[in-house]
Amino acid sequence: MARVCTSSLSSTTTMSTPAPKRVCIVGAGASGMSAAYALSRHPERYQVTVFDKQDVAGGMATSIDIDADKYGAAYINDGVQGCSPVFANTLRIFRMLGFEATEVGMQISFGKDKDFWTNVYPTSLVAQFQGDIKKFGTALSIIKKFEPVFAMIPVHTMLKMFGFSKDFGDKMVYPWSRSSSGRATKRRIFHLRSSNGCSKILACASSNTQRRVCWQYPDYAGVPQAARCLPSLEGEAASRGNVTFRLGHEVVEVMSRHEKGGAAASGPVHIKLKTSIDGQESFEEEFFDELILAIDADSCLKLLGKQSTWMERKVLGNVKYLYDVTITHNDWIICGSSAQERQETEESFKFARDNFRPLYYTMQYPQDKAKIEMSFDLTHYQPQFRGEKPAGPIDPEDRSNHRNECERAEVTREAQDSSKGEAGAEARTGKDADERPEPPLEQHVFQTIFLDRDGSQDLWTWKDINPEKKIYEKWWKQQSHRWQHYAGTVPWMMWINGKNHTHFAGAWSVLNMHELAVTSGFAAAYRLGAEYPFHGDEDCERLFRMYLAAATVYA
Repeated sequence: MARVCTSSLSSTTTMSTPAPKRVCIVGAGASGMSAAYALSRHPERYQVTVFDKQDVAGGMATSIDIDADKYGAAYINDGVQGCSPVFANTLRIFRMLGFEATEVGMQISFGKDKDFWTNVYPTSLVAQFQGDIKKFGTALSIIKKFEPVFAMIPVHTMLKMFGFSKDFGDKMVYPWSRSSSGRATKRRIFHLRSSNGCSKILACASSNTQRRVCWQYPDYAGVPQAARCLPSLEGEAASRGNVTFRLGHEVVEVMSRHEKGGAAASGPVHIKLKTSIDGQESFEEEFFDELILAIDADSCLKLLGKQSTWMERKVLGNVKYLYDVTITHNDWIICGSSAQERQETEESFKFARDNFRPLYYTMQYPQDKAKIEMSFDLTHYQPQFRGEKPAGPIDPEDRSNHRNECERAEVTREAQDSSKGEAGAEARTGKDADERPEPPLEQHVFQTIFLDRDGSQDLWTWKDINPEKKIYEKWWKQQSHRWQHYAGTVPWMMWINGKNHTHFAGAWSVLNMHELAVTSGFAAAYRLGAEYPFHGDEDCERLFRMYLAAATVYA
């Protein structure tokens, strides 16, 4: 029997019963999965096939296994680690599937030595720039009122316009803007640069524009285990019988998007697939009525090839991607250039162990203060290091606020098992700020992010990490938040969406946030005639409407 999620409204029925519309979704990340879920709620109207070249769904939202006996947890979330409490659609998907995010105190450490400051308590640097901080709050209020104008203005120009000193920009605004925009974009996208970062991001990143805006942050939410949650969503979308996931199948070409007259079984969307079994590649072709490209903008253009229109090439070709690498490691004291530096670093960590527990650190490059290196203390950030089960703090019997609405899949049952939180218990001999057991500082897991391979690799300090303490290394392709993106891509998405039987989904279409990836998938399904899944939930609908207004002419 098909599993039905009780959160959904009943589908609208019609007098006639036309043949289901055949929909091809390329990409099984957050946007593709969301589109598939929305379409799955209308089994009589849509027959959906989801393709992805990877063998598992989830896209960037991945988990990796680590040594529980050594680090105090059996896994880390390595792509999507946390989200803002206002990401209503993301959090509702978690809850309805039987997963729950965990509140995390947002303690951040900026700079070092005399340039150190934090959002937790005042420092000498905060006192030094008290006047600038007050003025910066006023500047953000103005930026929010005139967003269309400031969306085109680089941060360094904005600072000059409002008369801020170079020191204030270098030591406070640039580090803060990266943490703010990065927290809003899976806590990993920090491509705001002095030459191309939009001032609009600064305004969007903060709901508090008062004098202390520079060192006030909301709490954040650590997500449950991605590797368990996403297969649960896959199962939910497939449960109604009209969605098929063909993972490990790569779409290599969109051969046509126009009906050419042929057999009745054909359709306007003609695609070519590649599969590989035991090292042997094979190709096949299929036809569909509609196409949702839930992949990167440049990947869209590659698939469309000569089929792309002039407008698509202009809009999608304007999205620039940078290549970053994250190194997960246990090198809790990064080597300094001298014994004295190592001693000072060790003393600082001893102080932090007892008095200050930041989960996010920044370091500016002396050669270029507009560029930054970041590290996360995953032991402070991710709740499994404190004994939380993979599903997060959710009671399987709780039905409040849309929790556990869907019939639980086996992967969900396992994630909700309280015994799963016991992995690594023997290693949790320290204490966090609330006196809960966590691994001692020397066993913490860190993740350092090195940004923009092509523009900054000569500045990276990645060679300072002890090779014996590296746990995992992963390269990422990330959207750059250039001002050109907000001028040449975002306002024009509505003019290519829905044309030639093609719909585009992905956070890149507006701003690289996980919530926007989810709502973009819902919007693609909505343009095809599917109902918005969370109709009536004002928090969810508000964010969906905002995306829809920005990315589709049908809003």
